[in-house]
Amino acid sequence: MDLRSPEAFWLLKNGILNSYPKLQENTFCDIIVLGAGITGALISHSLQEAGYNVIVIDKRDVANGSSAATTSMLQYEIDVPMVDLADMIGIPGAVECYKAGIDSIDTLHELVKTEKIECGFDFKESLQVAHSKKEVKHLRKEFEMRQQNNFDVAWLSSEEIKERYKMESYPGILSKKGASIDAFQFAHGLFYNNHKKGMRIFDHTEVNDIDYNNDGVVVKTDDGYTVEAKKIVFCTGFETLKMFKKKYADIVTTFACVSEQNFNFFETLNNTLVWDTANPYIYMRTTDDKRLLVGGEDIKYKYGIISEKIKKQKSAKLAKKLKKLFPELNFIEDYVWAGAFGVTKDGLPFIGEHPDFKNAIFVLGLGGNGITFSVQGMDLILKMLAGYTDSLLHYYRFDR
Repeated sequence: MDLRSPEAFWLLKNGILNSYPKLQENTFCDIIVLGAGITGALISHSLQEAGYNVIVIDKRDVANGSSAATTSMLQYEIDVPMVDLADMIGIPGAVECYKAGIDSIDTLHELVKTEKIECGFDFKESLQVAHSKKEVKHLRKEFEMRQQNNFDVAWLSSEEIKERYKMESYPGILSKKGASIDAFQFAHGLFYNNHKKGMRIFDHTEVNDIDYNNDGVVVKTDDGYTVEAKKIVFCTGFETLKMFKKKYADIVTTFACVSEQNFNFFETLNNTLVWDTANPYIYMRTTDDKRLLVGGEDIKYKYGIISEKIKKQKSAKLAKKLKKLFPELNFIEDYVWAGAFGVTKDGLPFIGEHPDFKNAIFVLGLGGNGITFSVQGMDLILKMLAGYTDSLLHYYRFDR
């Protein structure tokens, strides 16, 4: 199953920053973290800091799956609007899930500073605009609910948006809390720091069998080696979904393209994440090397490599939408790629245990908020291991 097309920008930009050995012996640990993307980096860091003996295993190079394809827009806004989420889980729950996203951005920022990782982290505002006249009323309700619950938001008219951003659009919500990051760099940096502290990381290590028993788990690799542990934590994103009998999420492919450096609207858009209310929505952000990244045009996931023809068609549509929003913007495409991710009905992740798998914990970010959900998972997993609960675990449970 391919998570991305070969031309993902972050991999081309950064190259393979660090590599690790393939598992070549039988061994044991407290907890196995399966998946060495940004989720695995965050969860393994939390576990090691708490004193657990951790082994990380991945069948690819570190951060070479979805973490190489993500656009890394950090928003507290969930894919499902707060007003709609409130209809599903109640207003208190919707507000809590949204506020947890704000805390996640701040937590990630502190971790970047503490670990001294160069990864282009930058705080930004988030502007969501209505994609049609009909959608303005619904977006206004969204704004009012956030305002009533003390979120730092402002309502911008079409005229105000045009004046600030030279953008032709319907009205929208400006949120003060957002950020962007190079998730590929960050994951590599965090793994490297923890590896120096003793964490064992094995890449290019394929797992072909897992024995779940009352005492723990035994992982067997394709080379016949085993790792015994008390627990296993799955940080393998949407690929994990095939393990379950029940369908928990849909899988889609999204497309992204990035401009040449020093594009002409960098100063205008540098401090703002932009997205709209369409389904699928178009989204954009700047990068730390002065490019514009734009994504969207989602399609149902299909196995196999996305053809160059489809990528070109999708990038052309994205460029057309971009030109409609910003008539004066000069967008010259430099790279285009595709990435897959899971989409849940309520926009929330799955974090917790599953009755079919003993001594296993799942941290599946999914959706457009996979990174911030994974940050929340750092605290939640320690609570689960200690036997504590948390209201977020109720909203993120499998049987919801």
